[in-house]
Amino acid sequence: MQFKLVSKFRPMGDQPQAIHQLTKNITSGIPHQVILGVTGSGKTYTMASVIKKIQKPTLVISPNKTLAAQLYQEFREFFPKNGVHYFVSYYDYYQPEAYIPQTDTYIEKDAKINEVLDRLRHEAVQDVLNRRDAVVVASVSCIYNIGSPDEYRRVALHVKAGQTMSRRDFLSHLTSLQYQRNDFDFGPGTFRVRGSVVEIHIVTGKEIVRVEFEGERIVSPKSYTLYPAKFWVTQEEKLKIALANIRLELQERLSELRKKKKLLEAQRLEQRTNFDLEMIGESGYCHGIENYSRHFEFRKPDDPPFTLLDYFGDDFLVCIDESHLTLPQLRAMAVQDRMRKETLIEHGFRLPSAIDNRPLTLQETFQKIQQAVYVSATPGEFEKQKSGKKNIVEQLIRPTGLLEPAIEIKRTGNQIKNLVEEIKKSKAKSQRTLVITLTKRLAEEIANFLEERGIKTQWLHSEVKTLERPGILEGFRRGEFDVIVGINLLREGLDLPEVALVAILDADKEGFLRNETTLIQTMGRAARHPEGRVILYADKMTGSMKKALGEVRRRRKIQEAFNKKHGVVPKPIVKPIRKWLFGEKSRIVQEEFSHVRDATLLENEMKEAAASLDFERAAYLRDLIKSLPTKTG
Repeated sequence: MQFKLVSKFRPMGDQPQAIHQLTKNITSGIPHQVILGVTGSGKTYTMASVIKKIQKPTLVISPNKTLAAQLYQEFREFFPKNGVHYFVSYYDYYQPEAYIPQTDTYIEKDAKINEVLDRLRHEAVQDVLNRRDAVVVASVSCIYNIGSPDEYRRVALHVKAGQTMSRRDFLSHLTSLQYQRNDFDFGPGTFRVRGSVVEIHIVTGKEIVRVEFEGERIVSPKSYTLYPAKFWVTQEEKLKIALANIRLELQERLSELRKKKKLLEAQRLEQRTNFDLEMIGESGYCHGIENYSRHFEFRKPDDPPFTLLDYFGDDFLVCIDESHLTLPQLRAMAVQDRMRKETLIEHGFRLPSAIDNRPLTLQETFQKIQQAVYVSATPGEFEKQKSGKKNIVEQLIRPTGLLEPAIEIKRTGNQIKNLVEEIKKSKAKSQRTLVITLTKRLAEEIANFLEERGIKTQWLHSEVKTLERPGILEGFRRGEFDVIVGINLLREGLDLPEVALVAILDADKEGFLRNETTLIQTMGRAARHPEGRVILYADKMTGSMKKALGEVRRRRKIQEAFNKKHGVVPKPIVKPIRKWLFGEKSRIVQEEFSHVRDATLLENEMKEAAASLDFERAAYLRDLIKSLPTKTG
């Protein structure tokens, strides 16, 4: 299929020249280029237009899940007939395995997997393997190991009508693909048997496949490919070799530890590894199986792991969104991961091969990328040097004619009192406010303080669950609250046209959260409103503040000149409030049963939910039953 762009917009301002230059550079084989686009200039539309012109599968890497979610929804609207996917870490909560020698403290890996995100990852990978019209919006987790794409294809089970296979062998295949039999709680990644029919709930959650048998022959479906339910699946004959190699490594490592008189470490490693080997031998899986990935993939020591990038093949485009923030994250991930693993290995918690279950280094990442476009209002020196001056494409004109926000500097004395007054001014005009703090604790305290004064407020930082963040922003836009207080989550890329005031507390505290780039990005949150303004609470003018103010004024002059030349009158951005596709569980349940008025049906659903230990759903259904009108005879 071809990419087909659907939009009511047309290229305006300096978008046409940006689209032309970016497309020309890609088709000419230029490996690196920058699009320096100001907030509100339509960078996402520009990139969608480029994708449509070059017709290449595209990976968009975003610095965090919140921005990735926003981009995902925007690209879905631009390409409704094409494959647009969301690929982020599938953890709602993640505590990596670690050991602290100073206190002899072992921290076991603790994680809460979000099943929706897991399904979306599989959906993304499968589409990338099977079609060219695919856009995957990912967080930086896309450079973590997910296993070999060749192995993922190879273990897939192809079924078609007329194929000779017994039902018993078919069920065995399903189990080896990590599908679990469950005849009662039939959800994604499970199968159930109904006589001669086997029903498989595909791991992506998109469909249920019915495979029907007549004796030793499959009679339906016509044709289907069943991919694994987990990424860590290996063919049986290779699994035996991998397990033998793990045992060999274990013996070598035990010998090494015992020579060093590290008997406790040797005992610890032997016990843990043998337990894992037994689990893998019995079920094909174990907790922490990714730590043995080098053996399952038959990689040499220090070889780069297989990541989402490998599933795209050779001819694809990578867009690194908010590159000034994303690239440093990509650079740091491998370093931090290695330090943690080396400590675990040294003290006998993991085999040395565990070091190769890791994210890519920055150098390895770029070895897998043929062409990259760095997207940012404030590109860093790294991407500027990679691209060269002639391949930096500027997009500084907003089609709406909106100017950079007016900026005011106020002293920090009584800043909270003044902040309340300023928020009330904006609230009186039905405008929203962002308040930027330096710490999570301060964000929560200020949010509580504002609530006590009758201002509807919500704090937002990294501890808010992945799937709740877009819902909070949606509620913010709808006016469910007037203020969001946060730290750096409120900087890059968030598209909130209702925000007219951005208040930056402690603006003169030099550092990562108050450097030139961060200040420009943060002030840009008010650039989508005709009355956009920024208040910097500071007692001195820092170097970062001076540079940021200078750049904002430069961009404001360019827009003013454009508006004057073309007779453009600034107008507000009108952006629909999108319903978040993966909202809270209670909302999904509510929509699912919104039409039900029969208490008996609801009671049956409640009992089924309780039996499957889904107590949250059961409790919601219980309350829904209580809310139904009582029948009178």
